[in-house]
Amino acid sequence: MSDVLQDLIKLLRPVSIGENRFRGETQDLGFRALFGGQVMGQSLAAALLTLPEGDWAPHSLHVYFMLAGTVGDHLEFDVDVLRTGRSFATRQVKVTQNGRAILTMICSFQHPEKGFEHQAPMPNVKGPDGIPSQLELARMFRDQFPERVRDIYTADKPIEMRVLDPVNIFAPQKKDPVKFVWMKADAPMGDDYNEHCTMLAYASDFNLVATSLHPHAVSYGQKDLQMASLDHSIWFHRPFRMDEWLLYAIDSPNAGGGRGFCRGQIFNQQGELVVSVAQEGLIRKLDLSAKK
Repeated sequence: MSDVLQDLIKLLRPVSIGENRFRGETQDLGFRALFGGQVMGQSLAAALLTLPEGDWAPHSLHVYFMLAGTVGDHLEFDVDVLRTGRSFATRQVKVTQNGRAILTMICSFQHPEKGFEHQAPMPNVKGPDGIPSQLELARMFRDQFPERVRDIYTADKPIEMRVLDPVNIFAPQKKDPVKFVWMKADAPMGDDYNEHCTMLAYASDFNLVATSLHPHAVSYGQKDLQMASLDHSIWFHRPFRMDEWLLYAIDSPNAGGGRGFCRGQIFNQQGELVVSVAQEGLIRKLDLSAKK
C-alpha cells in the first residue's frame, strides 16, 4: 500500500476520547478551507464505531455543512445513538472544531438483505485506460499554480482520478454541465467494506460542485469565485471496492440563487450502479474591485 493511501486511511479513522465521542485530525489539500469530504468520511467512520457487532453497512447519509473548517486544528465528533433496530440503525453526528459546530450528519445502516432489483444503465463512455489522471495534468501545468499550493496540488495522491474531456481550470470554456470521472485508490486496500465506504464518502466530494460551473466558463481556480459545499447525500446501493475502477457520472440540472445542484451516479466496471450522490454547493461570483 502506498504511503499516501495509508496516511489517508489513518486520517479517516477517528480515535475514541469518551463514550460515543471521537477526535480526528485534518489535512491541507490546498483549498481555502478544510475539505468537506474528509469530514464526511471521518463522521461516517465515527458513527460506524458506535454500532453493535454484526454485519452492519451504511445505506445512506445526509450532511449539512454549516461552517468552513480550518486546517491544523483537530475535530471532535459527537455521535447520538438515535435507534438500533433489528434491520436498521440510525446515528446523528455533530462535528465541532474549536468549539464551533461545522457539520451535522444523519446516517443509517442496514443488515444486508435480498429484495427487488432494478437500476439505471451505465453511460456508454470510454474506459479508464489511456486517460491522463488529474495528477498528471496538474504536473503538466505545475508552473501555473500559485506557489503556496503548487507542491500540494502536484504531490502524490491516494485516489487516482481520470476525467474524460477535462476542463482547463486556467482557461475554462463553456460546456454542458456533465462530467465523467474514473476513480480508484492508488493501491490495493483491505477487505473491510466499511473502510471502502468511508473512502468513497471522502472521494465523492471531489468534482461534484465544479460540474455546475461548466455552462458559465468559470472554474474553482479563479480568485473571484467562492465555492463551498452546502449539503451532501449518499445512498449505498450495492457492494463495491474503492481499489477497483469506479465511474463517477455527474450532472448538474440546475444553478440559481448562488447555488449549484449536482447529482452523481457511481458504477463499477461490471455496469452495476453501486452508489448515488446529490449535493448543492455555493457558487458565488465575487466583486474583487469592491474590496479595493
